[in-house]
Amino acid sequence: MLRVFNWLFPHPLLTLILAVTWVLLQNKVTAGMVVFGIILGIIIPRITAVWWPDRPKSFHFGKMITYSFVVLWDIVVANIQVAWIVISVPNAKLKPAWIVVPLELKHPEAITVLAGTITLTPGTVSADLSSEGNSLLVHVLHTDDPDAVRDDIKTRYERRLLEIFS
Repeated sequence: MLRVFNWLFPHPLLTLILAVTWVLLQNKVTAGMVVFGIILGIIIPRITAVWWPDRPKSFHFGKMITYSFVVLWDIVVANIQVAWIVISVPNAKLKPAWIVVPLELKHPEAITVLAGTITLTPGTVSADLSSEGNSLLVHVLHTDDPDAVRDDIKTRYERRLLEIFS
């Protein structure tokens, strides 16, 4: 039974997201739109599953919710910090930095979430992934200690993503 479920729903969360997105795009909730959304949510991941051969074997949804709240909080705090930098630090005194963040993450999905998290947080941008996929190049708007930024990314985000995509 589990094997049939995994074949039919190779990405259950994607199925749910696609179905909900379809219904939201219709601007009204009807039984027909919900059924069609579910059908699309099953067919699209099933067809595209061949291009996702190394998908994570498990995904901890509860930990992802916690991670989302951490990221939202960090976005709010970073917005305030960047606003303060823009207001109070002259351009000549800015200390931008390029930081190489070595990765323990192996799943492309987890690396994508990490890179997106870094880019969503104001003041930082993930610029490049090494060809081996074992490090991420990050640009920081202003920092006195690039090593602390790297360590913060690893402990605040990567550690949680390792638990989520274990």
